[in-house]
Amino acid sequence: MTGKNPRSVPLPALTPEPHSIGASPPAIPPLENGDRLTRAEFERRYEAMPHLKKAELIEGVVYVPSPIRFQRHSKQTFSMCTWLGHYAAATPGVEGGDNATVRLDLDSEPQPDAFLRIEPEAGGQSSDSPEGYVEGAPELAVEVAASSASYDLHDKLRVYHRNGVREYIVWRVLDEAIDWFCAEEGEYKHLEPDAAGIFQSRVFPGLWLDAASMLRVDLAKVLAALDEGLRTADHAGFLARLAVAKTKR
Repeated sequence: MTGKNPRSVPLPALTPEPHSIGASPPAIPPLENGDRLTRAEFERRYEAMPHLKKAELIEGVVYVPSPIRFQRHSKQTFSMCTWLGHYAAATPGVEGGDNATVRLDLDSEPQPDAFLRIEPEAGGQSSDSPEGYVEGAPELAVEVAASSASYDLHDKLRVYHRNGVREYIVWRVLDEAIDWFCAEEGEYKHLEPDAAGIFQSRVFPGLWLDAASMLRVDLAKVLAALDEGLRTADHAGFLARLAVAKTKR
């Protein structure tokens, strides 16, 4: 040692850690078909994509549909909503919607094309979450599908049944058929139309569907058949039960 101060060596610049203060947070990944997510992560990614109009989580798998065709989906969905809306207008205590997010279980969050439910205040089995989603199963769900190969008749059917959707309608556009399922004896069973070709709901008395007219998108005849159901004693009795249920809450 000579008694002089040792030569100073400059320290290397420090590289910030990825999540240090001031760093940009990591981007939220977009939803992709086939992603396997929890419901919480599905909702987080969905909320970060405000431009996305529809995505579903079915048994832990993400489904993002392709753009909607008018002649093969939109027109049919509108017809179903018109039919259900007409019934709801004549049945206080019943309400419906289209494409609402429905929280069923931790692996499944579908957006049915249409649904009908008994209002929570009238004893219905679903409720509204603080965020405005449907919590629990509506009594009736409707889907418009291309054919029997659609996941609406496989994975989604299992999810709806497992979570307590009591009736499930699928309009198979390419097959030119409408299936109506009812929960019975631990499984979904096909509801058969009467001799005139009219389906009659077991959960919503008076909800009658002229399937042949619906398949032709002849809404005048569809609503005429529904009006017949609305004039029945069964529908009048249902109205009375709904009113009583509301007074007890």
